[in-house]
Parts: sequence; structure tokens; C-alpha cells
Amino acid sequence: MPKGTLRTCPDGHAYYKSSDCPVCPQCEAAKKPQSGFLSTLSAPARRALTDNGINTLQQLSNYSEKELLQLHGFGKRSIPKLQQALEKENLDFKR
Repeated sequence: MPKGTLRTCPDGHAYYKSSDCPVCPQCEAAKKPQSGFLSTLSAPARRALTDNGINTLQQLSNYSEKELLQLHGFGKRSIPKLQQALEKENLDFKR
């Protein structure tokens, strides 16, 4: 038996959700970048960054870890992935 309520997104995908989250899993999977630091993150963490205009490592370096953790959908498991990506470009989180 499916968990949640059956929903249909504007693109016609049918899916079940048990939360109030309006995001269609199929549409979200299609948006996932194939490369770059955003591709290593979960969908909620990726949306938290892009919804706040953080699309590049240079933009990311203007934020502290504490500031990022305050974003809705962003969790502590994303920090090491981002730290690694920043280090590859000789960047770091804001201190």
C-alpha cells in the first residue's frame, strides 16, 4: 500500500507524498546536475543553495558553515562534500 497521498505535478507525473512538500520526485531528478559541486548534494540541499543564489563555488565561499546550516533543507552531511569541492579550488567557507 502506498504511503502518502497521490499527487500529480504540472508536468503530469503521478507520485505519492506523505509530507506537505510539493516537489515532484521525477521533475527533481531531471533537474539534478550531471557534474559540479551541486551534483554531489541531496535535492533539498541543492535547492537550499540555488534558491539563495548560490550556484558557484565562489558564491559558496561567501558563506560560513553556520549560515549554510540555517538554510531550509540544508543539513550537516552536505558540509564535508562542499568543503572538499572548495579545497579543490583553493577556496574555503567564510570565517
